[in-house]
Amino acid sequence: MDGPKVIRALGALAQEHRLAAYRQLVQAGPDGMAAGALSEVLGVPASSMSFHLAQLANAGLVVQRRQSRSIIYSADYGAMNALMSYMTENCCGGAQCSPGNACDSPSTEAKDAA
Repeated sequence: MDGPKVIRALGALAQEHRLAAYRQLVQAGPDGMAAGALSEVLGVPASSMSFHLAQLANAGLVVQRRQSRSIIYSADYGAMNALMSYMTENCCGGAQCSPGNACDSPSTEAKDAA
């Protein structure tokens, strides 16, 4: 992932409703969710949700497909993983992260301890 794509993706996520929608889509899995269902779950007006989903799609973070009369949105997991890889590619100076380093998430540390 190159710099301009990263900036677009991070910019799209730097808004409360878009971040919440994206997290909801990640949780929904590959089946995704209809725009109307997202709007209801998040308590965001449908017209605003459409705008936010368009911003996420423009940033390449979500994909959309038509299903009957609904538009279904899904997280683009490849784009999400590319963004995360970009953000962490030089973690710990390129060395393997050891327990307790800032690169390790609490969930990773808990798994290592088990």
